[in-house]
Amino acid sequence: MVVKVYGPDYACPKRVIVCLIEKEIEFETVHVDGFKGEHKEPEYLKLQPFGLLPVIQDGDYILYESRAILRYYAEKYKNQGTDLYGKTIEERGVVEQWLEVEAHNFNPPVYNLVINILVYPLAGLPSDPKVIEESKEKLGKVLDIYEERLSKTKYLAGDFFSLADLSHLPFGHYLLNSMGIENLVRERKHVSAWWDDISNRPSWKKVLELYKFPM
Repeated sequence: MVVKVYGPDYACPKRVIVCLIEKEIEFETVHVDGFKGEHKEPEYLKLQPFGLLPVIQDGDYILYESRAILRYYAEKYKNQGTDLYGKTIEERGVVEQWLEVEAHNFNPPVYNLVINILVYPLAGLPSDPKVIEESKEKLGKVLDIYEERLSKTKYLAGDFFSLADLSHLPFGHYLLNSMGIENLVRERKHVSAWWDDISNRPSWKKVLELYKFPM
């Protein structure tokens, strides 16, 4: 059964798609226009009652929340494609740790920056300069911790590419390409090298080739 991924043009669904490519899982995508509110329509809400992207349909199995989907496929297809969890329970624990760091420390300030620098201007809404500056400051402190970590290991969980690294790709792409604040990464030598490494993986290049970012 081919996996269906809803909303491939947006950041969180791209997180899922790059995982599926790394795991060599066949999939197809279903376009959902967030700017037209298609993610709030009754048919979509039957799949995702919170009206967010993405959702996957795997036969009769439906799952939402992108990081939950990553974990599901990394475990279900553990012996297929790239091993994104590591080889030991200890390595998996570190992967989970950095996935949580991405979700709770990296993503919130980057998300606020995307909303205020990219989304609000497109929607004709005013940005909040205070939120932008506070988010840049918070992100800088997070990236200082990343810099220290990546001075010791090639990737966040160790010397292997994992879900922890993969999960940074969509919003990292905004940070490095769309907002004019790429210096937050480039002025940190090890973070910059790590980003160049993970963003040049064939799986991510394929995602960018197939599915354009909406902004």
